Amino acid sequence: MPDPIALPDGLTGRPLVMSDSRAVYEVMAAQELHDTGEVAIEEADIVSDWQRPSYDVSAGTFGVFDGERLVAYAEHMGADRGDAAVHPDHRGRGIGTALAAWMQQQARAAGATEVGMPVPRGSAGDRLLEALGYRVRWESWVLQLPEGATVPDRALPDGYTIREATVDDYPACWTVLEDAFLEWSVREREPFDDFLARTVQRPGFQPWNLRLVVDPDGEAVGATVVLLYGTEAYVDRLATRKDQRGRGIAQSMLVDAFAAGRAHGAVTSGLNTDSRTGALGLYEKVGMRVTQTWVNRAIGL
Repeated sequence: MPDPIALPDGLTGRPLVMSDSRAVYEVMAAQELHDTGEVAIEEADIVSDWQRPSYDVSAGTFGVFDGERLVAYAEHMGADRGDAAVHPDHRGRGIGTALAAWMQQQARAAGATEVGMPVPRGSAGDRLLEALGYRVRWESWVLQLPEGATVPDRALPDGYTIREATVDDYPACWTVLEDAFLEWSVREREPFDDFLARTVQRPGFQPWNLRLVVDPDGEAVGATVVLLYGTEAYVDRLATRKDQRGRGIAQSMLVDAFAAGRAHGAVTSGLNTDSRTGALGLYEKVGMRVTQTWVNRAIGL
């Protein structure tokens, strides 16, 4: 049996269910607004993660309540990955420390040797995790292309095309993205059905959100997931096949993704990258600017 979670007087806790996604969004949004000055999260992000066939929401989450109101939550996403949020109005009460202990307990029970989560550099969460002995595993950056700016155009190699992915293309998109991300990300391969849950089954998905680059023979060589967050076209994932790199394909994919976003109402464009990819210089070179710096902090178990 898991150890009981020590919560401040007057608060209660329980595992969460899918219908709690809106309340989790509201807590995460309040924390983001307080820590970074803007809200990037959408409820659709939570729903798409929680609806993965491989994920058991109630086994992997814990919510803290003040009466009927959710004021904090934690999540063990599997292996060494977690996330948590505490509403700014309830900080300083020991909730974050309790949730960190819960997350460690969950990861340990799953056989992980460490567990970590992302936090904005210098935020209350960053300071708390540092005080609890968490080290920085890697840095990540939120980048934005300023309003009115464009990425310099770069033509695809002769015979290559970019288009919306069709249902028949979904396995190829999954393969290209997973092959590329697993070159530097230490995790198990994401099941295909989980990929579908987080991408084409995401609430609000439209066909233009998933884009594919094919060579003259029709073989998939690149894939992009671009989402519309308010008035920003956000590149959620972008990858080119290893044997096709160094040919300007990724830059062409950026141009295409941002143009597709503008065609659907975006006025700015953004993405996230981290120090494991080595791609920061590429994005800065085409005119993108770092707007936020995050760190992923972890602790050994």
